[in-house]
Amino acid sequence: MLCELCEEGEVDDAMALLSQMEALGYRPNSASYSCLITSLGDVGRTLEADAIFQEMVISGGRPKIRLFNAMLKSCLRKGLLELSDKVLRAIDDMGLERNRKTFEILIEYYVSAGRLNDTWLVLAEMKRKGYDPNSYVYSKIIEIYRDNGMWKKAMGVVAEIRAMGMMMDRRIYGSIIDTFARYGELEDALEVFEKMQEDCIKPDVKTWNSLIQWHCKFGETDGAVKLFGRMQEQGIYPDPKIFMTIISRLGEQGKWDIIRRIFENMKGKGHQRSGAIYAVLVDIYGQYGKSQNAEDSVMALKLEGVQLDPSMFCVLANAYAQQVLLSFTHLHASGLSFAVDTQGLCEQTVKVLQLMEAEGMEMNLIMLNVLINSFAIAGRHMEALSVYNHMRESGISPDVVTYSTLMKAFLWAKKFDQVSNMCSNKNLNCVISHYIQLRNQFYYDSGNSLSLQVPKIYSEMEASGCSPDRKAREMLKSALLVLEQRHS
Repeated sequence: MLCELCEEGEVDDAMALLSQMEALGYRPNSASYSCLITSLGDVGRTLEADAIFQEMVISGGRPKIRLFNAMLKSCLRKGLLELSDKVLRAIDDMGLERNRKTFEILIEYYVSAGRLNDTWLVLAEMKRKGYDPNSYVYSKIIEIYRDNGMWKKAMGVVAEIRAMGMMMDRRIYGSIIDTFARYGELEDALEVFEKMQEDCIKPDVKTWNSLIQWHCKFGETDGAVKLFGRMQEQGIYPDPKIFMTIISRLGEQGKWDIIRRIFENMKGKGHQRSGAIYAVLVDIYGQYGKSQNAEDSVMALKLEGVQLDPSMFCVLANAYAQQVLLSFTHLHASGLSFAVDTQGLCEQTVKVLQLMEAEGMEMNLIMLNVLINSFAIAGRHMEALSVYNHMRESGISPDVVTYSTLMKAFLWAKKFDQVSNMCSNKNLNCVISHYIQLRNQFYYDSGNSLSLQVPKIYSEMEASGCSPDRKAREMLKSALLVLEQRHS
């Protein structure tokens, strides 16, 4: 019965049933415990999963490596490194062997968190245990080189794969495409993309997302829209995050007619429940910068029968966090000041997170990074710093995204004071142009006290084991330049 409830996504009912069983003096078997622990981890309720896991062990249960892997993945998803280390020690204490999946989970986290040295240590241990790197591991090696600005080494791995005669699969192709696209080599990325399809390998949604994202990033919005259409023609329903990226860029350019056309074309191509999130996002990015509040957005999804999970809440929170530029276009009509408008958007981001917690879901690393980014965009660096401190006090280990975003918050703080003054002069076109220049070119002019924080955060990043990425190095360089100019 417990397993059936978990498979149907009724985790709360499963927990209630467990309580009833224990009240009557009964305990679930190992299979039921495993189902419940895995389901709790999948919906982001990691601490509850850990409590049930401990209960299982105390009652004499012998978890298998598969369950340990599920716990490990859940802990790392939340950035709970100390709890993850306890899981690994428990594997050793019970005399179990880490399998390939264990190593792949660790590698995936360390690469995404920018922990270069930890990645190499796990790779070395993996080889000692007799697990040769497969296509998944090679794709992650390409990504860690890519993220640390080692372009040539990333391409060297590709040459090594070909020399070994290993088949180029979807993962490896996807990593190569993302590497080219991330560095602005969009034509090369598209060439590899076409070669991938010629080899009868169908791109997954992650590959499509990468191409669309970087086309948007480098100003190739028309190309992004075409790719978005091609993706749907191949029967792949778009990720809400990438849909948000496209409508954000189109919104900045005032191309609301294209947004409406895209949305109308999508209506008949996906499942009704999946489409509800897109309707909410279009509303958030309303034609005049108007948006419904967080409660209404969540209620609209519930009424459509959408299954809410941490990922869905993250999409909504990020939508509000990224809406600051669009609010500029409404300043003339609304008469609101810049500070009031951005504060409202930040509060909506916070509200989304509160609603998520009200649904019984725990805050995770990604959500907290979104919140830091929201405060950074609004120039509220002290609030961003308080979120960072809360993360550390809660045992959540910051990743490279956390540190980079916090650096951005301090570098942008002074600039946004200047933008606010410009808003009061009603110089709207100049404001929008200046904002885009700030975001895309990393041009900053912060005061000494703010700029001094950036090298400090950078040092904390290195001390934590995270390898600074190109973005972090550029921001450090900008901050040091400001400090040098002010002391010369």
